[in-house]
Amino acid sequence: MNPKTKIAMLPVLMLVAAGIFYYDSKGPSFSRRASSFSTSPYLPLPVENPALQRWKLDASRRTEYKSSGRDLFSETLPAPPPKKPEPRPDPVPLPPVEAPPPSLPANMKFFGYGTVPNGTSKRAFLSDGEEVYIVGEGDTLLGRFRILRIGNASLEFEEMGSGRRNSASLAEQAAPPA
Repeated sequence: MNPKTKIAMLPVLMLVAAGIFYYDSKGPSFSRRASSFSTSPYLPLPVENPALQRWKLDASRRTEYKSSGRDLFSETLPAPPPKKPEPRPDPVPLPPVEAPPPSLPANMKFFGYGTVPNGTSKRAFLSDGEEVYIVGEGDTLLGRFRILRIGNASLEFEEMGSGRRNSASLAEQAAPPA
């Protein structure tokens, strides 16, 4: 468009705008006026106390949103939560099982004791087949047993790993043939 056409169009558009403004300022037509207005007087809403209720406002500000985990934009419902297992009654505790007292190896025998003349403690003699062990009170035997007391007819010992105690009696051997 050239500038002369633009200048000619300006008054035409101004007349159209003035006509629309005049038509709009006249207000709605009679038919619309009857439907939008009523002849009854204004009645306010029945509110007991129109003052601001600050306690409700404070309570709403203190609430914290906790999501249920559901996606609001999904059409499918979430899976139901897993059922909690029923509580089982506590089992009756069994009395503790005591371990049997320790024993020396099966083929080991306590066959005697003796003392050294200079006044030291007693020594016990134990045999394991062809091998002979000589131990005193407080010594360890086979790295597993601690000798506690050597008596005339018994030997008291303690298993070092568990602290359990037992005793072995003096084994009587037949005298060798003369």
